[in-house]
Amino acid sequence: MAPTLLPQLEGRIFISEAGFETDLIFYDGIDLPHFATFPMLETSEGRDTMRAYFQSVIDIARRDTTGVVIETPTWRASAEWGALLGYSSDRLDHVNRDAVALFIEFRDASPDVPVVISGNIGPRGEGYTITETMTQREAADYHRPQIRSLAAAGADLVSALTINHSAEAAGIVEAARDENVPAVISFTVETNGNLPSGQTLAAAIEEVDAATDQGAAYFMVNCAHPSHFVHVLDVPGPWERLRGIRANASTMSHQELDNATELDRGNEAELVAGYVEFAERLPRLAVVGGCCGTDLRHLDLISSAVARYRTTATTDR
Repeated sequence: MAPTLLPQLEGRIFISEAGFETDLIFYDGIDLPHFATFPMLETSEGRDTMRAYFQSVIDIARRDTTGVVIETPTWRASAEWGALLGYSSDRLDHVNRDAVALFIEFRDASPDVPVVISGNIGPRGEGYTITETMTQREAADYHRPQIRSLAAAGADLVSALTINHSAEAAGIVEAARDENVPAVISFTVETNGNLPSGQTLAAAIEEVDAATDQGAAYFMVNCAHPSHFVHVLDVPGPWERLRGIRANASTMSHQELDNATELDRGNEAELVAGYVEFAERLPRLAVVGGCCGTDLRHLDLISSAVARYRTTATTDR
């Protein structure tokens, strides 16, 4: 059965961060080999950059009377990605735990804002292309060490972002259940609204739920523009399980974004309108944030618009 109810599922909108990695690359000129931010935890400059950024996210939540789900910078801090960056298993264990500890500091410094700490995990391979599929058991075995580190350090949940096939998602839920921590699965989709595996979003959610006895706390979509997948809601599906959106600013495909040399901030008004439409069509929408190409300006507008819509909708009932 699903894990214990999380604060973000109790009715109030929670925000997450925007596109932290693309912000660092294109605005701050910081090199991120393999798109990994966790090495920044090992320098005072990197930690200061994180403090400033996530404090800005918390400040937006405070203004809009929302909560915050902050994702640890550990999307690449798993065994194979860590090895590419020269990290041993012991060092990865330390950096995952340290990320949670730092974010507990953020939470403690803002007692007036509900802050949920999510241990962020990413796919074993690339998020946008499937070079190697896994069985559910293989995925559970691969992701379990990182999930164990994050859970032991005190993460409130783990969130797997940019997952591109259902078997890996199911394995992550299985491993999280073994470590007694709630798990959120966030799928990425292509411009046609389907996963890179070709599976529909509805089928992927249903398959994971069937394989894990509805073990995921909820599902999300990230790293796609709203125009790429809002149409999937036209077809009946398990949409009560879809509780979070972290969209891209750009309408480009994943391949186009990978090859881009300049940041595409997209059209702010169109992006915000997409989020309001999701809020209208998904009454149980709980978490909103940004992904590639979005910055704090986008997040500011998204948070304000969705919080305002939710307040108006509640008042009109």
